[in-house]
Amino acid sequence: MNEQDDYHVPPTESVYECEYCGRPFAREEWRALHRGIEHADGLDDEEVEQFREAYGDEGESLRLFRLKALGVLVVLYFCLLMIYAVV
Repeated sequence: MNEQDDYHVPPTESVYECEYCGRPFAREEWRALHRGIEHADGLDDEEVEQFREAYGDEGESLRLFRLKALGVLVVLYFCLLMIYAVV
């Protein structure tokens, strides 16, 4: 089974394809992350810079998500604690 057979992209969707392996991505940032992780040895300076920017942005997004998730858990904990105290 070929790696290309695993991906079925609708013809109306825009695709960012990896130049090294042909894998399609929905976002340019995802392609940059893929190239930096899977094809790091063959990248030029511009591609390395794109990877670093995408990696930094991804880390920032993950930190924000973790902070929001922690806030939701804290609120949920105190709501359940108040319900328990009333009942």
